[in-house]
Amino acid sequence: MTAAPRKEVRRRILDTAYDLLAEHGVGHLTQPRVSRAAGVRQSHLTYYFPRRSDLLLALARHSMEFLAGPLTSQARRGSMAPEHIGDVFMQALSDRRRVRAVLGLIAAADEDPAVREALRDLIKRVRGRLTDLFAGMGFPSSAETVALAHTFIVGAGVLHHARADDEARAEAQAAIRFIVEWLVRAPRTRKPRARKQPAGASS
Repeated sequence: MTAAPRKEVRRRILDTAYDLLAEHGVGHLTQPRVSRAAGVRQSHLTYYFPRRSDLLLALARHSMEFLAGPLTSQARRGSMAPEHIGDVFMQALSDRRRVRAVLGLIAAADEDPAVREALRDLIKRVRGRLTDLFAGMGFPSSAETVALAHTFIVGAGVLHHARADDEARAEAQAAIRFIVEWLVRAPRTRKPRARKQPAGASS
């Protein structure tokens, strides 16, 4: 199998797994179900994703890159207005597939230390992308600010997912408006100036 077909098979598996997540939840992400729905042999699925946790992690990374990549590019070009970022965050946390993938990873991490380490790495990646996004938007982008915003957004997403009704959606929208308004108003952090050494001082 050449590189191009391999990439297509992997993408088909991921797309199928997303659909199963959206319709049925993490419990349906078994290797036989995913391989049947994707129309591939189970041996092909396990070649790319030996364990279900590997598939969940790939889904979470795929989702993050799909959302964050274009956002960061727009912010750097100056084409992302601050008033639009709230809509983007709301769209992300309304996607039940993303939330289910993260919750599935959290559950898997309780049983597998390797998954927990991979989840830590994923969180670093997400926060790195948020840092780039905030910097491009002119928002404060310190580690503390990014961590707080990320925690706020993920919490809103989980609570929205848990209830999945109009009240939960309204609360999530209010939470996103709050965090975006806070980011707009928050004071910008400045890098401390390097101190000049006295003449003749050794470095």
